[in-house]
Amino acid sequence: MKTRCILFAAAFAAGASAIAMETVNFASTDGLLVTADLYAPHPKTVPFIILFHQADYSRGEYREIAPRLNALGFNAMAVDQRSGNAAGGVRNETAALARGKSLKRSYIDALPDMLAAIAFAKAQGYVQGGLVLWGSSYSASLVLKIAGDEPGICDAVLAFSPGEYFSGTSFIRRSAANIAVPVFVSSAPGEGSDWSTIFAAIPGSAKASFLPEALGRHGSSALMSQASGNGEYWKHVEAFLASLKK
Repeated sequence: MKTRCILFAAAFAAGASAIAMETVNFASTDGLLVTADLYAPHPKTVPFIILFHQADYSRGEYREIAPRLNALGFNAMAVDQRSGNAAGGVRNETAALARGKSLKRSYIDALPDMLAAIAFAKAQGYVQGGLVLWGSSYSASLVLKIAGDEPGICDAVLAFSPGEYFSGTSFIRRSAANIAVPVFVSSAPGEGSDWSTIFAAIPGSAKASFLPEALGRHGSSALMSQASGNGEYWKHVEAFLASLKK
């Protein structure tokens, strides 16, 4: 494992402060080097959130979001999947390597990278307080698939703008029907129909959703400070995360 550590200023609702971020690397199932940013200022006994980005993005999608999750008492890791490009001025290192090796980089091809991130977090002892999977757009769909297909792999899921972005109209819904952990789903105002049947398929009552009436954005970027209506998203996200600690 390779690491490098930097300090940067992150602004969020509670104010600005210096946040320690460590960039780490680990191998995917086919040996491709995956890059991730580790935000872990707390003991390893607190809940750990793995953050996966949306299409054409990078781990930079979470440069502002992850420090706020730290402030809420969670450790986190933002991952570059091989299906992506850049976000927030941060290049997707995993995608760049995959491109250079002429590897496939479709949405579903990112699944091994996501599973490798989970394995890395567990091997490093970061999930002692529970593991939360968080996805954005296509990766929101894939975290739901992982949770349904791999019982016991995580303790909760947050999915921002999931949908049936893959071959078949019920590819994600079939997996969602087997989810046995708390789930939170949200999206931009006009995207509810993209995930309503997936959400309905999730059994039990340990699920919550938020669909804004007017303001909002696709994926996790709805939580960024420059996104109109981000406060409403955060209110529901924080309530869900707080419920996990009870």
